[in-house]
Amino acid sequence: MLFSEFHFRSHSGPRGSIEVICGSMFSGKTEELIRRLRRAKIAKLNVEIFKPKTDTRYDETAVVSHDSNSIQSTPVENASSILLLGAHTQVVGIDEAQFFDDELPEVCIKLAAKGIRVIIAGLDMDFQGRPFGPMPALMAIAEDVTKVHAVCVQCGAPASFSYRTANIASRILLGEKESYEPRCRMCFTLVP
Repeated sequence: MLFSEFHFRSHSGPRGSIEVICGSMFSGKTEELIRRLRRAKIAKLNVEIFKPKTDTRYDETAVVSHDSNSIQSTPVENASSILLLGAHTQVVGIDEAQFFDDELPEVCIKLAAKGIRVIIAGLDMDFQGRPFGPMPALMAIAEDVTKVHAVCVQCGAPASFSYRTANIASRILLGEKESYEPRCRMCFTLVP
């Protein structure tokens, strides 16, 4: 028997993990997060879901996808609140991770070390195509990263960029179809 096999088999207790779902606006990140969390609930696991308190686009407390699917969550001010509120659960879901502070990766590591499955969804890039918030660090520490794609509204190719149509320079702009559209790399870099 190989040492790695022995080590794997001798581990006792629940195994924690970190999963990241990333992509552009309108790519189905939240939809996939909700799907995974519902499956965990079907398995009768204790699930806690968190989102940033600042994200009130669809609902004050629920995580809501663009397709209007929703699941109840707890809005929190900062990442350390997740560590306190999610400490006694089996699965922790986190939506809009790009809006959290830089402590989020460390919080996720601590939760996973306690045997908790952590599932995170967020934008991997901002409207200028730059890595967004704690997402790059979360992707680096995750056991599993799923990149989902939207459809480019200009040419129909797979879209991985969130093009801002509103003329606002602030990095953070909570918006919907009135402010953003999904684009492929080519259509994102071309001037409209």
